[in-house]
Amino acid sequence: MSDIRVRFAPSPTGYLHVGGARTALFNWLFARKTGGRFILRIEDTDLQRSSEEMVRGILEGMEWLGLDYDEGPFYQSDYAEKHRETAARLLDSGAAYRDFTPKQERDEATIKQQFAEAARQPRARNPYRDLPRDQSDRMAAEGTPFVIRLRVPEEGRTSFDDVVFGLQERSCTEIEDLVLLRSDGHPLYNLSVVVDDIEMGITHVIRGQDHISNTHKQVLIYEALGAQVPTFAHLPLILAPNKSKLSKRKHGAVVSVTTYRDSGFIPDAFVNFLALLGWSPEETDREMFTRAELIERFSLEGIHKSNAVFNFTEGDARHWTDQKALWMNHEYISKMPLADLLPMVRTQLERDGLWRERYGGDQSEWFAQTVDLLRARYRTLADFSSYGRAYFVDDLSFEFEQAAVQKNLKKDAALRDLLPGLAAKFEAVEVFDHESTDAALREFAGERGVKAGLLINAARTALTGQSVGPGIFDVIVAVGRERTVARLRHAASLV
Repeated sequence: MSDIRVRFAPSPTGYLHVGGARTALFNWLFARKTGGRFILRIEDTDLQRSSEEMVRGILEGMEWLGLDYDEGPFYQSDYAEKHRETAARLLDSGAAYRDFTPKQERDEATIKQQFAEAARQPRARNPYRDLPRDQSDRMAAEGTPFVIRLRVPEEGRTSFDDVVFGLQERSCTEIEDLVLLRSDGHPLYNLSVVVDDIEMGITHVIRGQDHISNTHKQVLIYEALGAQVPTFAHLPLILAPNKSKLSKRKHGAVVSVTTYRDSGFIPDAFVNFLALLGWSPEETDREMFTRAELIERFSLEGIHKSNAVFNFTEGDARHWTDQKALWMNHEYISKMPLADLLPMVRTQLERDGLWRERYGGDQSEWFAQTVDLLRARYRTLADFSSYGRAYFVDDLSFEFEQAAVQKNLKKDAALRDLLPGLAAKFEAVEVFDHESTDAALREFAGERGVKAGLLINAARTALTGQSVGPGIFDVIVAVGRERTVARLRHAASLV
């Protein structure tokens, strides 16, 4: 065990999104690589926007990704009293002061200060900054509302050496005397996060690049408290295809981790994909890594400075997803150990109401052979229920592609008689396997004076509703004698 302690601290004001999941993953990988501790802290102090439902979504997303935490989940709201005590301690030390500015004026001043900060302009001096302490105490005792502000130095610079972006400096004159505690006693983010990180012994803060401006303020709080400043590593942003910032509000379900779970992604595949959004190992000629390999190769120094792009397009789940994510998921489905894939497919079929106990369990020979037959063609687990539905239903509740019907069934009226004849031929086969069904079809084609290809193409559409797929005799064996015979006879009505 090392002394390294990192944390993932999401706000439960929305589901676990791609950016948050990547932050959690990088913290998890760093902790596992170094033998440190990975802590989960829910920053739920925004009471109006936080909800138990969102907390559950975050926990479910992390569980699906396999990002197990060593401590927590802790809830920031449980430590509000400690945050207030720390604000009072800063007030007593002179590092903070009471601001009695009326709320409306204070709100207006805050807006102006935000513009000033963005433009890197010197801050406006607060009129209560130098109010004598005895007068401040008297006004507070009289019930005059106030907030507690940090007394930011009037000269000098704040700085920290970011592992990813290098030395970060900013003039203190550009940073407002930030509010630590509201007039109702509610602690604000910058105070709460510093106090919690100190109390939890966080050594490395790994979070999004959009927090860099906050980090300057937090460094000042650490210094005012005489506490050790942790090591910071800020992650590049994840952008939408148009290079705008990826956001929950703009891009909705596209960025929700649970959307990918529900769309049939393999957890390890999505973890592999997330890891390469803004990070790369020294070994750049590979893109497929097991979790163990990701842990072994991960380093903060391998994180990119440039932003990552999440290349999704609008449309159904098969198309709006980042195409690289789909490709990677396909690679996992087609190449992972079959024994690991089978229970995942079973779960997907159960979720979609397609699982039948007659399959003999997810380790049965038929189920294993069928999944193995189909997996090279599918990109998500959900494809087994949609494109592969014909293999897992006894009736005709699978979709017939109209183009396939036109091409393979309606092209030759003779199929109206040929398909029932082929069904009878299969019905009479003693052993229903690849070799015997192949021989039966070709023998029947010869008897009727037609090309075997006509029957092969028609049989594929009759059995699966599609025009392409695995080898037809593998399909016939997978569908089985009873369903094959019934579907061939039904297909005659489509000619």
